[in-house]
Amino acid sequence: MKQNKLPLGYIEISKKNLVHNFLSFRKLLPKGMKISAVVKSNAYGHGIEEVVRILNPYADYFQINSVEELERVRQITKKPILVLGYVQKGDIRRALKLKPILSVFNQQALRNINKISGELGIVQRIHLPIDALFGREGFLKDKWEDIFKEVKKCQNVKLIGLYAHFANIEDKGGITHAKKQVAEYHNALRALAEKFGFKNLKTHLSATSGTLAHEIAPYSGKDARPHDIVRIGLGLYGLWPSKHMKKRFGRRIVLKPVLSWKTKVAQVKELPKGYTVGYGLTFITRKKMRVAVIPQGYSDGVSRRLSNNGFVLIKGKRCKILGRTMMNMFVVNIDHVKGVKTEDEVVIIGRQGGAEIPIEEMAERIESINYEVVARLNPLLPKIVKN
Repeated sequence: MKQNKLPLGYIEISKKNLVHNFLSFRKLLPKGMKISAVVKSNAYGHGIEEVVRILNPYADYFQINSVEELERVRQITKKPILVLGYVQKGDIRRALKLKPILSVFNQQALRNINKISGELGIVQRIHLPIDALFGREGFLKDKWEDIFKEVKKCQNVKLIGLYAHFANIEDKGGITHAKKQVAEYHNALRALAEKFGFKNLKTHLSATSGTLAHEIAPYSGKDARPHDIVRIGLGLYGLWPSKHMKKRFGRRIVLKPVLSWKTKVAQVKELPKGYTVGYGLTFITRKKMRVAVIPQGYSDGVSRRLSNNGFVLIKGKRCKILGRTMMNMFVVNIDHVKGVKTEDEVVIIGRQGGAEIPIEEMAERIESINYEVVARLNPLLPKIVKN
């Protein structure tokens, strides 16, 4: 698309890199293991519709968080959809009509699903979450028997899977807690099979980090076996869960960034010496300075913590943000860049020429993680798929 036809600010998605990342995981995984492509939170800011369309020929499942996401994804794919977020009572009927696989957070939710499924004349499939030393959603050990008995009573619900989440498997500190989590999870599996007759359940424990650290290179012990499904989110988008994971597994799998964030120069001008820039008077020019006004701001996802701290790329050169990032725009120094003019391309995340501003750099500058940077991108930013 020609530069003058592009939106003012937009997210560019590399179809080639997204497919590369998916297939790279596929090659590493044991034969028969299924991949659930995690597209919750607007596909980590990459655009839920765009990502589902690209991965629909490849993914075995799609994983989302809400009924609203379910409605968007179901319009595109007939693949199984895991809804692992909480579905409130008033949304259950709406969800069931779209044929998802639901998670269940409490006994009352299970009873509600059973009742509404009966009214609709269907048997609803569910996956139960186990709180395996994680402290978030899922059933603790002292509640297993209660929920398993309740599932057994529900004639309009079919339990087909059991899952949990690793808490710190991507950390450098070791795998002691992860081993305890695996043991707790498999204790629940055994209890379901031996006491309640639920066998051949689909099992999933691992997101991107667990996939690399546990499913590809399992720990020793009776519970160290690969599971039926892995839930890959961050890795699909070319992002690593931690520096430690990249150092440990970067030779086994090459992850390529999928997202670039681009805009255009809105104005170019020269400010006199001693001139203030932006709200709060946090930057004052020490000499005459050429600056460019960039028409994106914190409403789009440019954190205020990048004020006097972040960079963009213009003509392949790094240009520092001056003053505070504002709601819809910010200012950068272009003194060192020749020939900058209105509507020249600006890269906020991604490559331009031989230079790059990766998501991880932005995350470090705002003292956060790459997950948060992409998840906070304004979903209204247009998405343009390359390739």
